[in-house]
Amino acid sequence: MIEKQYNITGGEGLHARPTSVLVAASAAFKSDISLEFNDKKVNLKSILGVMSLGVPSGASIKISADGEDEEAAMAKIDDIMKNEGIGN
Repeated sequence: MIEKQYNITGGEGLHARPTSVLVAASAAFKSDISLEFNDKKVNLKSILGVMSLGVPSGASIKISADGEDEEAAMAKIDDIMKNEGIGN
């Protein structure tokens, strides 16, 4: 299992557009990928699950990947978080 902390830097937090980008990227992998915020954990492959968390700008989140392609999944998510200006 790989885990990584991110600080959300996008001005609107995890709203629909960045969430849909993350969900679409996560869906391409076989690994279980989750996002944790305020002691709540959801499947990163579920847009409704992620949106239900209401992650604001400035929040700290944890993303974890567990499975056969966890390293590739986390590398892709890391790339999206940084290149899309979602978090660091």
